[in-house]
Amino acid sequence: MLQLVLAKEGFSTAWVGHGNDVMDVFRQCKPALVLLDLMLPGPDGIQICQDIRDESGVPIIMLTARSDTPDVVRGLGAGADDYVSKPFRSAELVARIRARLRTPAAPREEGGIISVGDLTIDPAAHVVQRGGEDISLTPLEYSLLVTMAQHPNKVFSRETLLREVWGYTSNADTRLVNVHVQRLRSKVEENAGNPQMIVTVRGIGYRISTPGEES
Repeated sequence: MLQLVLAKEGFSTAWVGHGNDVMDVFRQCKPALVLLDLMLPGPDGIQICQDIRDESGVPIIMLTARSDTPDVVRGLGAGADDYVSKPFRSAELVARIRARLRTPAAPREEGGIISVGDLTIDPAAHVVQRGGEDISLTPLEYSLLVTMAQHPNKVFSRETLLREVWGYTSNADTRLVNVHVQRLRSKVEENAGNPQMIVTVRGIGYRISTPGEES
């Protein structure tokens, strides 16, 4: 059914019905986006998501009937960019797909290289480094980092980040922001358990802290 809907919207699709077959098809097809059901036979969606993330930053949207359980957070933590709860309208799913396919690298301001603590961000090359070593980020993680890094000390509400990074103008689950900030911290903070760079502003959202500030 989904293949018929997506074909009418101009997408080419490949369908896989068993978790054991996903990675082989993924490597053959090299898709621009993955719709991933959590309830697959064989390896479940969480494991498949982790396997894909080990190889690729391709956008991943989870399809789940478990929107009120920790499974959503687990899926996002495993690397999914977004999720859609069943039952859903086909128009909603298509809108989410288009939003993920057009996820922009955050617009860069004049001035070139951005420095955040011991990180350097080169927007032209789409590269983040520490000590000359590249840090691997998904396109969405990169956009999240650059959006905040361009405005150090500015507090971004979760709703603002959902609009500017995810491209959502209507209400969306703020867990998307919380979990992706955690994932980003695990990659760019020296100690993710005691973050000094991406600071939580309680009750509001997050900001990039400049060196020497209290976190």
